[in-house]
Amino acid sequence: MKKFLSLILALAMVLSMAACGSNTDKSTAAPETTKAAAETTKAATETTKAEEGVQPDKNYVIRIYSNSNSSERVTWLIQQAEKAGFKISLDTNEVVKGDTGAVQAADEKKDGDLIFGLNETRWGQLIGGTYANLKVLDWTPTWADKVGDYKYDGKAYGIVIQNVLMLYRDDELGTNGKEVSMKHWADIVDCGYTWYRQGKVGGTTNANINSAILYAFVDPSSPAGGISVDGWKTLWNYCANGKFTGDSYGFDALNRGDVAVATYYSSSLYGQLDNAAAGSEHPLTNDNWHLVKIEDGTYYIAEYIGILDKAGRTEAQTAQVKAFAEWFGGAELQAAWSEEFDTFPCNSEAASKVYGTSIPEIYTLPNFALSKVADGGTYAEYVAAHSAQWTNIMTNLGFYWADAKDAPAEPAWDTLDWATLTQKKD
Repeated sequence: MKKFLSLILALAMVLSMAACGSNTDKSTAAPETTKAAAETTKAATETTKAEEGVQPDKNYVIRIYSNSNSSERVTWLIQQAEKAGFKISLDTNEVVKGDTGAVQAADEKKDGDLIFGLNETRWGQLIGGTYANLKVLDWTPTWADKVGDYKYDGKAYGIVIQNVLMLYRDDELGTNGKEVSMKHWADIVDCGYTWYRQGKVGGTTNANINSAILYAFVDPSSPAGGISVDGWKTLWNYCANGKFTGDSYGFDALNRGDVAVATYYSSSLYGQLDNAAAGSEHPLTNDNWHLVKIEDGTYYIAEYIGILDKAGRTEAQTAQVKAFAEWFGGAELQAAWSEEFDTFPCNSEAASKVYGTSIPEIYTLPNFALSKVADGGTYAEYVAAHSAQWTNIMTNLGFYWADAKDAPAEPAWDTLDWATLTQKKD
């Protein structure tokens, strides 16, 4: 279905595009793909032995932390790892939830061998030494040159690309045949149609949507977290006049026809479309939904994999962890992961195995995460530097009320104490 729904055929994809969990996981990979993935284990192990000069400890149980840990993903990965000769331990999102939960648990328990998932913001913190008990080990896989710009050289490497999308339906429950286009994501507040908005500050997808909306208002001189006050007014408008439907994400609201425009994340879109009829009397079909044309493009992230420098781990055990990371990020396993969970792999060889030259339109959109902004860095770097302040501002001012009756009064923008608002609320 992913390939069938691809609207734009691209002869090549420039991997200057920036991945989080799926809620519509399937069950098993194609047998031939899984077999091929398992066969790469021997090569990965031999590579690790050559690098380390140590025989990997195949009895070692590799402790993993991740936010890409739905029960379906965890079950699938444990099974495939076992077939490939690895023993792993990974909690589901019922135990460890979200990127914050994964990093905090790893920092507190100090028992982690490896982390995968997260995004550039978190990986910048991990590699930069933000967390006292988490140090990323030096490591370079054989496929390091296959992930484009998605790497922290010698430390962590991209596995999955993901972005946030703005969708609309053009039937009688949507725009009645009219196209929706805009210059910036922030222009959603002037789109003229009912839009879905999320109901809470936290969450990776929610944060990415906020980052997309705030992109048009970057101002390094602003005391309001490096965003102009007009940006915060716009985001308030997005909350005040958007429609929260009680859904965790925007697809369901759009699928039911409750809104005409909605935001969603790329890795679950086609899986949701496959099952759209089960959730609505007026479902989205191949013909009645479109991507909003946004001149800026969209905000991409990448999920990465990195090895932790765990105290007390032997050289043989470390060699086994490296062998697993080599296997997990390789083309065969990432192709199988992509087919299983509707993700787009950073590894260009894996992407070719899944899509050939028919890259889905949602992954050919311009990527402003890597665009340069006013301070000279990329927008992704800017988000990483300011995201904590943005969360504090939204929390302190009461953004994203779930129930309209609980909506706070709009702030008196000209009188706000931004020095206080950018700090975490006691």
